[in-house]
Amino acid sequence: MSTATPTINQLVTPNNWRLRPGYSSEGDSDFESMHILIGQFLADRHSPDPLPDTSLLIENAKFQWGYGKPLEKVINSQSDLEFLMKHPCLFRNAIAIIEPWEHVGQNPLGEDVRASLNVAYIAQKIADCDSILFPVWSSGLFDPDVVVPLITSGLAVVVEGGDPSVRDASTFEGGKCSLNDLHCLVEKLLISRSPTSALALFICLGHQLAAQGHINLIKRAVQQVLSLEYLPRDRNGKMLKALKRVCQQIETVGSSLKITKRNGHIIAEGWDHPEFAVGPNEHKEVGERRLHHYQSPDGDALDIPQELISTHEITADEYEGVIDTAIEYEREVNIAMFHSDEVNEEAILFANWAYRLLHDVIIPHRSILAGSRLAWLLKLPDAIEILCSTTIDDEIVTECSATCIIYKDFESKQIRRSFTCQFHPELLSDLRTVGTCEPPTYARLKIDDGARLFARLLYEGMQE
Repeated sequence: MSTATPTINQLVTPNNWRLRPGYSSEGDSDFESMHILIGQFLADRHSPDPLPDTSLLIENAKFQWGYGKPLEKVINSQSDLEFLMKHPCLFRNAIAIIEPWEHVGQNPLGEDVRASLNVAYIAQKIADCDSILFPVWSSGLFDPDVVVPLITSGLAVVVEGGDPSVRDASTFEGGKCSLNDLHCLVEKLLISRSPTSALALFICLGHQLAAQGHINLIKRAVQQVLSLEYLPRDRNGKMLKALKRVCQQIETVGSSLKITKRNGHIIAEGWDHPEFAVGPNEHKEVGERRLHHYQSPDGDALDIPQELISTHEITADEYEGVIDTAIEYEREVNIAMFHSDEVNEEAILFANWAYRLLHDVIIPHRSILAGSRLAWLLKLPDAIEILCSTTIDDEIVTECSATCIIYKDFESKQIRRSFTCQFHPELLSDLRTVGTCEPPTYARLKIDDGARLFARLLYEGMQE
């Protein structure tokens, strides 16, 4: 089946958009009401739906983007974006969904799976939370300096999956948003988490784009620091000297670190290799998988420096990553997988170590850095934690199935988090899109591990 976007003649224009947030509620939806409703959804696995019993498919029987309410808000053009910018109550009370490709792949029934529809359905069904779609594969990428501040002022940003491969730019041909465009957008998102910004959730292809984004940001930081001769107001060059010492250490490890599969095959050596951050998975994973706690690797067997492993173990002990806690306290967590590439464990261990080194060396010099050309370094994450893995017949297949990106404010010490996951928490075990099958009831969503995990991430993110 095709999940193509409706034609221009079929699309609902901004003139027909709802200008007040919410669809099912008797009043307007807002932050407080949605936060309470998500909390109620998570409180147990059996309580009834607190919202009016309104079908989300009455005005949009096919439940497709652009056909009608509640999926009318699709940003297809600059004029759509400008209309949205004039109505802040819409984007401040909604989830922004970045759609890199028209679908995330085909399920066992041969259906194209447009997973963004499931994100919108779950959010609307459990909390009457609207969604705004940015289908960049068909619209092209709008100016990230405009789009990112806009979408990060809402409730959450979801970067969805997609069928192309981060390892091959040619697989994005035919779309209007190139792999390089997506890297620019994701890197901008990664350094936009602040006290006034929304949680970002990167799913599947988004998870892989985020991994490459970490490496790109770290390389950019190292290159800029090492290219400077001096910084104004840096008395005796003390700050720059300390930064250069750390960046030289990061460059040495990054340029020599090997990416080794569990069968001993080396697929990449050094951070300049195109498969350093993301490589082919040993097995294509399609279907339901159980999540397991991440276990530190054998550094000697995989030739991973022990300092990278030890630093990650400290990170895991210091911070709480929500997904790992869910694995601990929810009986067991089974989730939908849909991928053939994977984020390399070594790359994330390296990125966590590099971020922590940079953060620690910046702390005593942050006031000088804040007024310099390197001020953007203050926006980098403090750490990344690998949260879980998946297995097939007790064999680990995807070591890095999810990560928590940790931001620690230099002044308040407040912690903020964003998340990436290789799996699809928005898809049920049948891997079908809402609209191609009977839409899940509130009761079914309430017992589904993926829907609960998606809601948990929203709930936690809204508190930060």
